[in-house]
Amino acid sequence: MPLNVKFTPSARQDLRTIRAYIAQSDSPERADCVVAQIVHAALSLNENPLRGSYPPELLALGVRNYRQLHFKPFRILYRVLGQTVHISIIVDGRRDMQSLLAKRVTQA
Repeated sequence: MPLNVKFTPSARQDLRTIRAYIAQSDSPERADCVVAQIVHAALSLNENPLRGSYPPELLALGVRNYRQLHFKPFRILYRVLGQTVHISIIVDGRRDMQSLLAKRVTQA
C-alpha cells in the first residue's frame, strides 16, 4: 500500500530557493523542469521509502531517523512516520552538509 508523501514547510522553501537560483543562473524553464524532477523523485518514495540511505553526516551525530534520496546534485532528506513520508530538506549536496544538516535537523 503506497504511503503518503508530504513536504514540510522548510522543504517547500528549499524548492523555492532552488527554483529561484536556477531561474536566475539559467532560465525559468530549466528551473521549473529541475524542480518538477526533484518533486517527482520525492513522490516516488511512496512505494519504497526505506530504499534511501542514512546520511553519513547525520550518522556521525548519532541521528538515524532520517534517510536520503539522491537526485544529483541534490539530496532529499526525509523521515518515515507511520504511513507518511515527510520530506524535510532538499539541498544541493555540494554544500557544507555537516554543518547545514546539524543545524537544520536539530531545529526540526
